[in-house]
Amino acid sequence: MFTGIVESTGTVEKIETQGRNIHFTMSCVFAHELTIDQSVAHNGCCLTVVDLLEGGYVVTAIDETLKKTNLGSWTVGTEVNLERCMLMNGRLDGHIVQGHVDLTGRLIAMEQKDGSYVLTFEYDAGSDFITVPQGSITVNGISLTVADSGNNRFSVALIPYTWNFTNMKNLKVGDEVNLEFDIIGKYIAKLTAKHATQ
Repeated sequence: MFTGIVESTGTVEKIETQGRNIHFTMSCVFAHELTIDQSVAHNGCCLTVVDLLEGGYVVTAIDETLKKTNLGSWTVGTEVNLERCMLMNGRLDGHIVQGHVDLTGRLIAMEQKDGSYVLTFEYDAGSDFITVPQGSITVNGISLTVADSGNNRFSVALIPYTWNFTNMKNLKVGDEVNLEFDIIGKYIAKLTAKHATQ
């Protein structure tokens, strides 16, 4: 369980392919605090630490994960948003994030607006996922509030701190991002669809 509050960014140091799996060697400021089997969200995707190195660690993404996320596009040097799992005695500063990416979206517009940054994303029109204004959405592991919502698209506004502290500053129009939709909204949508067919 995560909150969508990015703790730090990390860097992809090495990529190794084994069958359909990919092993990513990562570096970050808290690598020395990690343990084997610990869960860490990488751009919002929960991955398990499988090995520890000096100043770094290794995680493995399986084929199913690679199909649903943007991890397959990572290269050596890619900056990744990182968050360790939440502590039960801590504050929930963002919203409930599972670390299970639903699908990827694409940045279709970016605008600097009076000190903030407004980003608009588009996702598969055939999906059952929805957003609502002032609702929550996780983009590349960041808990954000939906500013505007339409059919298979939404906009978010980022304060300068979020822009500078995360990898959002590296995005260009056309880039792919990981999306996790609000868990409460997903349950409501599922129940509504179920009752509509009865």
